[in-house]
Amino acid sequence: MAGVGPACAETAVTVVMPTYNEADSLPVTAARLLALPLPGLRLLVVDDASPDGTGELADGLAARHPGRVSVLHRTAKDGLGRAYVAGMTRAVDEGAAYVLQMDADGSHGTEYVPQLVGTALATGAGLVVGSRYVPGGRVAEEWAPHRRLLSRWANRYVGAVLRTGLRDATAGFVLWRADVVRALGLEQTRSNGYSFQVELKHAAVRAGHAAVEIPIRFEERRQGASKMSARVQFEAALLPWRLLLGDLTGRRRAPAEPPSAVTSRTR
Repeated sequence: MAGVGPACAETAVTVVMPTYNEADSLPVTAARLLALPLPGLRLLVVDDASPDGTGELADGLAARHPGRVSVLHRTAKDGLGRAYVAGMTRAVDEGAAYVLQMDADGSHGTEYVPQLVGTALATGAGLVVGSRYVPGGRVAEEWAPHRRLLSRWANRYVGAVLRTGLRDATAGFVLWRADVVRALGLEQTRSNGYSFQVELKHAAVRAGHAAVEIPIRFEERRQGASKMSARVQFEAALLPWRLLLGDLTGRRRAPAEPPSAVTSRTR
């Protein structure tokens, strides 16, 4: 952390953090984020009416950290993608220069946030992905073998169909430049679940925005259970073909310029 430069420290970054029943993990993750040497960082919690009181806990954080934490309350749980659309749109509208997608459950290490921001500033990339599958990246040892295989297969499947050039297209730890978020038009996304991650990256790369992947260690969530239902998995399996069909039939916008190279960086 000692190497965080002034430009990185002062950059206006809003972390958009969707929550549903994250009362045990949100306070810990929020505290670690706010302790980073990044005074320009803000946290926007997007809570989908969590019955465990996560929304009320988020309100308490906002009261204790005025100007640094805010909360967007949604009245129903209608998917991770819709939560991100609402949160990222608000973050950009409120002046964020960069928007960071991040889970509340501790699986995304807060220690990587300065590196994500520094990489974005150094490269000018439209998006920087915290990647499990570039050299130096890894997943928690607690992951069962079948889970490791499923995750790697999913990324190879997406890569074979969509050819984004990303090794971790399903990653949920992603820093976006605000102008890229505006240009993509989040309201056009159709994915409600975890496949939102793939759809947005595909749209960005196809539109010519440079993507950089940096290695991270993806941790096992500290509390709670995964919300990856069978319906969400089915949507994710169909999405690459739906996006490819949209590309072939011209239902998605053509890129403004030839796609920039997707690159990886090691620590």
